Amino acid sequence: MKQLTPEQRHRNMAAIRSRDTKPELIVRRFLWSRGFRYRLCSDRLPGHPDLVLRKYRTCIFVNGCFWHGHENCSRYSLPKTNTRFWEEKIERNRRRDADVQQKLAQMGWHSIVVWECTLKGSRRAATLESLAFTLNHIFLRDRSSAYPAPAGGDGLDMAAEEAAE
Repeated sequence: MKQLTPEQRHRNMAAIRSRDTKPELIVRRFLWSRGFRYRLCSDRLPGHPDLVLRKYRTCIFVNGCFWHGHENCSRYSLPKTNTRFWEEKIERNRRRDADVQQKLAQMGWHSIVVWECTLKGSRRAATLESLAFTLNHIFLRDRSSAYPAPAGGDGLDMAAEEAAE
């Protein structure tokens, strides 16, 4: 493996984007093709979620396994140099992610985290289908709780009376 100088490594790490990453584009294209409409990086919500689906009151975060410390993932391992710095940084990211999800839940929003590793290879299709299923499930569950069943009776109440003979 090629060893990089500290300056080269700094340039590489600084060039990594936080928006429009390949995993995020995969999720966005899939959702758009399925008819889901969303906003990007909403600054009105805590944590600036990658995707916001207002109709579903759902925020989607597409997390990189390295930057957010995905446990038991082959894509997450601490660098051998400056280990203490990276441990603290990734732990701060984890705490911030948990705080943001808690704030969103208190505001009545659902949070979904899609990990970078689940969008690789054969797992991609299953992950994206699961995402669509979850969004539809959230939509149906939220809508059914908005219209409670009528009180009393056996649940077979008539909306109108039958015509008299």
